[in-house]
Amino acid sequence: MKMNAFYWVFYTLFKSASRAFFGHRVINREKLIEEGPVLIVANHQSFLDPPMLGIAYEGPIYFFARKTLFKGIFKKALPKCQAIPIDQENPDSSSMKAVIKLLRAGERVLVFPEGSRTPDGEIHDAMPGISLILSKANVPVQPLRIHGAYDCLPIGSSFPRFRQVTVSVGDPIDFTPAELKARGKDAYQHIADKVMNAIRALPTEP
Repeated sequence: MKMNAFYWVFYTLFKSASRAFFGHRVINREKLIEEGPVLIVANHQSFLDPPMLGIAYEGPIYFFARKTLFKGIFKKALPKCQAIPIDQENPDSSSMKAVIKLLRAGERVLVFPEGSRTPDGEIHDAMPGISLILSKANVPVQPLRIHGAYDCLPIGSSFPRFRQVTVSVGDPIDFTPAELKARGKDAYQHIADKVMNAIRALPTEP
């Protein structure tokens, strides 16, 4: 998967800046799945998460961004950064369908199962919608845990503070065929809980 020119410029500049100002480091980098389709699942600490997680990989990834951000110069810039618009207030199936389509096309897609940024720095429960993607995409699911981004840019902050940010990489999450085929609220929540437990289990220190 090749980067477009715009993505490459942003990726290169942000990677250099994150190392210089945030001490960005990746734990268990060798576990990153760099080839083929991957659904990347991670906790959500701040607006810094997508680029901080994205630069852990050598190639490009897709990610969700609030629909309200797609205006002005960002209307053209965000799609070039491979952002997928989502309406958090009135979510519909179009965003989910877009993710499934990208995964089936062999792309890597980052999803935050919690749905929104943490209000307190803690990892919260996942929304059951992640289960629908897993049941239809049939691709490896790689858990990542980001640590330190909340201290850099929590909800309500306008400017980032310089704190170390760590990304921890886990092995793909194993799901049985029965788990992925099960339907109903309890079955979906079981999958969502399994995803978040895999993220919580990842270390924040080497």
